[in-house]
Amino acid sequence: MTYNSCQVFVTTIHIFYTATMAMPKKSTFASLQLLGGLSADKFCSDYWHKNPLLIRQAISNFTAPLTVEALFALAAREDLQSRLITAFKGKWSLKHGPFSSLPSVKKNNWTLLLQSVNLYEETCHELLQQFNFIERARLDDLMISYATDGGGVGPHFDSYDVFLLQAYGKRRWRISTQKDLSLEESLPLKILKNFRYTEEFVLEPGDMLYLPPHVAHEGVAIGECMTYSIGFRAPSHEQLLREFHLFMADVLEAEGQLSNAQAVASHDWTRLPEETINAVSALIARHTPSRTDIIEFLGCNLTEPKALIPFDEVDQHKRRRKKLSKQICVPRTTLILHSPGWFFINGTSWRVKGFDAKLLIRLAQEGWLSAALIAQASPQMQNQLQTWIEDGWLIQK
Repeated sequence: MTYNSCQVFVTTIHIFYTATMAMPKKSTFASLQLLGGLSADKFCSDYWHKNPLLIRQAISNFTAPLTVEALFALAAREDLQSRLITAFKGKWSLKHGPFSSLPSVKKNNWTLLLQSVNLYEETCHELLQQFNFIERARLDDLMISYATDGGGVGPHFDSYDVFLLQAYGKRRWRISTQKDLSLEESLPLKILKNFRYTEEFVLEPGDMLYLPPHVAHEGVAIGECMTYSIGFRAPSHEQLLREFHLFMADVLEAEGQLSNAQAVASHDWTRLPEETINAVSALIARHTPSRTDIIEFLGCNLTEPKALIPFDEVDQHKRRRKKLSKQICVPRTTLILHSPGWFFINGTSWRVKGFDAKLLIRLAQEGWLSAALIAQASPQMQNQLQTWIEDGWLIQK
């Protein structure tokens, strides 16, 4: 990729991840209780990526859908990312799961973090649907933080937008407008060196705090508590470029080979030939990434399943092609996006048109398709839907 095309790619990605939300048409002007009575448009113009927002009773009478015992059971799973953070006797410690045992709930100053719980628990998956005023492509996951009295992860900052929903108990949040984000050295956690808070809030079940990226903050449990963190994607430019190069390496097609036909007699056999430089420069210029390349990369990249996520795949020996006579649904583990002419599911891309395209857009938006609609799809699409069912990417009900 040439320097200029790299710059174009980075600029495109930067706009995608950091610009004010291009909101869906539905409910953009209607006030949302989840946003404290603000419309989605008002929230995005005044707060998103700009200013913190405290929302009392964002979800009225909220009750945590998962018990403490259920969380501890999840922490024992090998296919779920979990971390244990302790600050016993003033010393920070970080351990990675799975955990067959945890400290006593009567012991203060420890925190359990469970990542991507929405992919394992249906109630948490359903909770995320309340945040559908923001495009699914930007959403990362729902993380649950359980803490005993005094537990937390220290003063820190995040590089992404996050909603912090109090699910159980109380937590004291302190936030700062400081620009100094230097970190303590020789610690297992990224803890701010000079945290000076300017505001303080105590959140109870149903309360929610929105924080833009790079806002210094600290949350400390007041007794046992659970906080649900709804986080959004913020990959670095370096990560995106690296992944884009890998993607292009897989899809690139270029026939022929570098020719030595332009070789000339040389008095310096250690010289890098100018003719070779020109030939390779021209070759790379002919393969500058297009907008189509970027669309396909983003669709595949943003629907790529997280590591370790299990799918209920049908055994190869039990696969039998049958008529799709039941409705099909999208399970919580499957990620779907679409763009004009494109459909993306779990890291794969598909060119679609006509009724099949409308069908898949409906599947992406509604999460299910009736048997009557499926019957109107092309034979090729019905066959592909069957394959996705067998792969565990879709389910029949």
